[in-house]
Amino acid sequence: MPEPTAFHEHDHAACRDEGLAHAEEIARARKLRLTPVRRRTLEILLERHRALGAYEVLERLAEDGFGSQPPVAYRALEFLVENGLAHRIQRLNAYTACAHPGEDHSPVFLICSECKSVAEAPAQGVLKAMSQAAQPLGFAITQSNIEAVGTCPACAEAVA
Repeated sequence: MPEPTAFHEHDHAACRDEGLAHAEEIARARKLRLTPVRRRTLEILLERHRALGAYEVLERLAEDGFGSQPPVAYRALEFLVENGLAHRIQRLNAYTACAHPGEDHSPVFLICSECKSVAEAPAQGVLKAMSQAAQPLGFAITQSNIEAVGTCPACAEAVA
């Protein structure tokens, strides 16, 4: 898995364009309909590495003429999550674009408590430790959502 870019300076426009192009390839390969509202919803999520609530997404969609009723955003977000193009961040009740769409991966979400930026990092070590802790109890983990809250480098620097 490549190094997360969310907490580092980079070209967001290139990141967004690459993410959209990759999503379109995935949609074509899986014969999914990436409708204009779904595509625009993903584009909104890709514009910044920050989790957005459904109503924030809806507001942006309404500005672009896609309607202002909540089901517009919720249906598009649900499609993106179900097809591995976005993730739901439980702690924030918000959504973020998947950093590795089309790849079988288990991420840990690193959430900045100050700016709400979200980075997706590999979670294999955490999942292994959780499985080892669960094994003596006879519990088999089949699904997890790992979220950690802290401070990103930029916000830590601003406080220092």
